[in-house]
Amino acid sequence: MKIPEFLKLNSKFCWVNLSAGVCCCCAALRPRYKRLVDNIFPEDPKDGLVKADMEKLTFYAVSAPEKLDRIGAYLAERLSRDVVRHRYGYVLIAMEALDQLLMACHSQSIKPFVESFLHMVAKLLESGEPKLQVLGTNSFVKFANIEEDTPSYHRRYDFFVSRFSAMCHSCDHDPEIQTEIRIAGIRGIQGVVRKTVNDELRATIWEPQHMDKIVPSLLFNMQKIEDIDSRIGPPSSPTGGEKEENPALLAENCFRELLGRATYGNMNNAVRPVFAHLDHHRLWDPNEFAVSCFKIIMYSIQAQYSHHVIQEILGHLDVRKRDSPRVRAGIIQVLLEAVAIAAKGSIGPTVLEVFNTLLKHLRISVDFELGDRRSSAGSATFSTSSKESDERIVQNAIIQTIGFFGSNLPDYQRSEIMMFIMGKVPVLGTTSQSLDTSHLGDLGTRRIQIMLLRSLLMVTSGYKATTITNALPPPFLDPLLSPSLMEDSELRQLVLEILHNLIDRHDNRAKLRGIRIIPDVSDLKIKRDKISRQDVSFMKKHGQQLYRHIYLGCKEEDNVQKNFELLFTSLALTTIELANEEVVIDLIRLAIALQDIAIINEDNLPMFNRCGVMALVAAYLNFLSQMIAVPAFCQHVSKVIETRSLEASYFLPETIFKDKCNLPKSLEKHEKNLFFLTNKIAESLGGSGYSVERLSVPYVPQVTDEDRLSRRKSIVDTVSIQVDILPGNNTEDKIDNTEEITFEALKKAIDNNGLEEQEKEKRRLVIEKFQKAPFEEIAAQCETKANLLHDRLAQILELTIRPPPSPSGTMTITAGHAHYQSVPVYEMKFPDLF
Repeated sequence: MKIPEFLKLNSKFCWVNLSAGVCCCCAALRPRYKRLVDNIFPEDPKDGLVKADMEKLTFYAVSAPEKLDRIGAYLAERLSRDVVRHRYGYVLIAMEALDQLLMACHSQSIKPFVESFLHMVAKLLESGEPKLQVLGTNSFVKFANIEEDTPSYHRRYDFFVSRFSAMCHSCDHDPEIQTEIRIAGIRGIQGVVRKTVNDELRATIWEPQHMDKIVPSLLFNMQKIEDIDSRIGPPSSPTGGEKEENPALLAENCFRELLGRATYGNMNNAVRPVFAHLDHHRLWDPNEFAVSCFKIIMYSIQAQYSHHVIQEILGHLDVRKRDSPRVRAGIIQVLLEAVAIAAKGSIGPTVLEVFNTLLKHLRISVDFELGDRRSSAGSATFSTSSKESDERIVQNAIIQTIGFFGSNLPDYQRSEIMMFIMGKVPVLGTTSQSLDTSHLGDLGTRRIQIMLLRSLLMVTSGYKATTITNALPPPFLDPLLSPSLMEDSELRQLVLEILHNLIDRHDNRAKLRGIRIIPDVSDLKIKRDKISRQDVSFMKKHGQQLYRHIYLGCKEEDNVQKNFELLFTSLALTTIELANEEVVIDLIRLAIALQDIAIINEDNLPMFNRCGVMALVAAYLNFLSQMIAVPAFCQHVSKVIETRSLEASYFLPETIFKDKCNLPKSLEKHEKNLFFLTNKIAESLGGSGYSVERLSVPYVPQVTDEDRLSRRKSIVDTVSIQVDILPGNNTEDKIDNTEEITFEALKKAIDNNGLEEQEKEKRRLVIEKFQKAPFEEIAAQCETKANLLHDRLAQILELTIRPPPSPSGTMTITAGHAHYQSVPVYEMKFPDLF
């Protein structure tokens, strides 16, 4: 058939010879956008995109933006067809064209084109070919970096979140392909985060269903980090090549970016999936990865949101409170690391909540430990001992967390925490403590006391108060000193160490470590300031209380060398920080009273304790004499120490605290020159201007309610014994006051004249005491008598005002259950006038 000439002129026409006839398909009638799209595809896909035709298509799209949606739909149609036919070369060309169109067009009409583009990316991600998945991811990342003029209220990225998260868990047999797909998945998640966070509809990505996919996917890849310790800290800046090749580094940077964009309302949704991942993969024991994750979280989020993370950790600890001890210890260790970072910035309102939760778990841990011990009574198995040791790990972790958190708080908050912890310490004999230990028994209560005091010791470490009143307010001082009356040397040691932290404001404690005779105190270079008015006022109000606890602490039978060392440090720090002339006299009276404890031995102390007290007095008076620098006083102390070193070295700390020391059988036969004498001290200090009248009055500790709460002999008996046994004014009289009991002596005792003389002597002592004793001591003794009278009166009133028995019965509570005990009518006692 001959073709007409006018048709030959136009090469755009195509003739097809069909059996039914001739059909003419006019290519010139196809839409222009389709022709432009078709022209960018070469005959051989290896030649790549036709750049000249691509420029024409781009110019057409920019000139006629209303055609963008049709161009995108047609490109999507061709790409879908090529994907099905496995013509991947044309797929690459189509995606390259889409990328160039996206970068060139920024008008409002790009919205429909984006829908076609996302549809094509989804097609690539759904394919099973790794190359296509990576290609689709790269295109999506480029799209995510484009800032759109107006938000898209209808666009959602649920599919992409799910698909990219699945790619992050790729388990391809080829390691290189597996790494490539995982990197693509992480980069896709990063693109979704950037696109949605910059959008006004940013709340969609923070929904729990999305975070439950994104966060575990990132953590799964972060878990492959070989050197965890090198990744801890603020965000690092690895090179571009490292980020592209290492999924762990890329996942960590994406995780940091995600947390950095979190706000107040969606912080919890981003953190909770971390707990689920760590629980599911059992990463709390060992917890290196968990610690690393939460350090990244704390460094990445905004500082004002740190308390949200701490609250979530505390909540998860409550949820897992029945888990194994090592799991709980791992969570607490994570809390410690988080708290260490949060304490440097904003910690919010969670301070007391942290301590309250930790103290609750401390009680639970002690309960578990004692329960395991009771269940294994009589059959000590390895598993039980292992559980107990694991519980000790939990308890130590809690104490370390409490102490570290408290020590990093500002001073005004630290004082509140000190009060809070002290209020939780259980005291035997009372039921007012906030921490319930009634079901733990004495052993559990002691464990709680020791651990709380250990945590309080850590909190007070480094605390520098401007005045001693701020460091030791009365509501804190009274309960703190209560454990010092208990028959437990470890408790008393902890109390003294806490006092040292609070009293020592010039870091002198390290210089005083260990009890010894210091040859020259000036070599220690003690730092001290002039005593302030506030400190003088504190000692007038509470000095007797401090003296009393030191005095009673020396009388405990279970004292060891460390107890004596801490008592010496307490006396020395009090001298450095709080001593004026009046306090110096009181401290000397206290030292002489301690010497009397060892000489008279009312409490039947072991010989080691008596010699230890003598050594303590020698070490302290040696220190005090050099601090106040009175030559006569120094000479007397040095002479006694020198005599002891020659005749009774067991009265010196360097000898008595050795492992093998020969102890004397008794102290009654020792000469006076081995003891510090009150009259000699008074003479030496009187010549230097000190008011020594009160030195003639023996020191007697005041009586308080704490003595009835403590498990020790009542101090009332001790006071009465001292008043009767010490009628003299100095130690010289006491040593000579040994008289044989004969018939003549008994006869004189029965004589009435002798009784009258004794009464006169007692009245004289009382008058002398009221004239010379400090007002604080007199007031304390009067208050003690008033308290005893009040207690007796209360007992009498309780007996007289008790309601009469009722036939219906009275209710008694035993073991937590109420029981009614009825009283028969014939057994009831009625009044006479009834």
